[in-house]
Amino acid sequence: MKKVAILQSNYIPWKGYFDMIAAVDEFILYDDMQYTRRDWRNRNQIKTPQGGQWLTVPVKAKGKFDQSIRQTEIDGDEWRDLHWKALSLNYRRARYFSEVVEFIEPLYQNSYRTISELNRAFIEALCVYLEITTKISNSWDYQLIEGKTERLSNLCQQAGATQYISGPSAKDYIDPNIFSDAGIALTWFNYEGYPEYPQLWGDFSHGVSILDLLFNCGKDSPNYMRFVKK
Repeated sequence: MKKVAILQSNYIPWKGYFDMIAAVDEFILYDDMQYTRRDWRNRNQIKTPQGGQWLTVPVKAKGKFDQSIRQTEIDGDEWRDLHWKALSLNYRRARYFSEVVEFIEPLYQNSYRTISELNRAFIEALCVYLEITTKISNSWDYQLIEGKTERLSNLCQQAGATQYISGPSAKDYIDPNIFSDAGIALTWFNYEGYPEYPQLWGDFSHGVSILDLLFNCGKDSPNYMRFVKK
């Protein structure tokens, strides 16, 4: 049995994103999809004494309404220092800050051309730290056909999947019959029931970047997640 998940890349995603990666044998970054503004592709939240703060990577999107995520270029490099300063300022008191800094800080010293390139670099590095060994591939590694559900099902077939694990929000548009006709089991991932962990700055928040969990819990982070190391 081979399990596959297909999601757009996100910038420093929340813990549920990595649970999805860990739950499958192959995780396909679906960056052939249209880029959408004010979404998770180029931004995420961290915690601060004043509440949640967005860290947003500026991209060249003006007048490029039809461009895909993989075509979306990053606009300049100033954001790298700004994001790193925000992380340092708000998490330097966290228990595992100095440990996590060793692999996170170098990522902010690199230059990236597209948001897809940036996101994949961070996702892969975070998986290494969490000891998630799932294969990560790109949607453009495969042939793409028309139709929302048809394309997902066909990607699974090309990847040799027997089971497709989808985020619950996709229930609004996925046609389960297309997967069943292809002989692929369709499973909905459940993001509910996460335990709280030691967290800085006020009321607990589950929806922030996974960096919040790593800075506060280090290698104990999987204890507050769902995956079992492969």
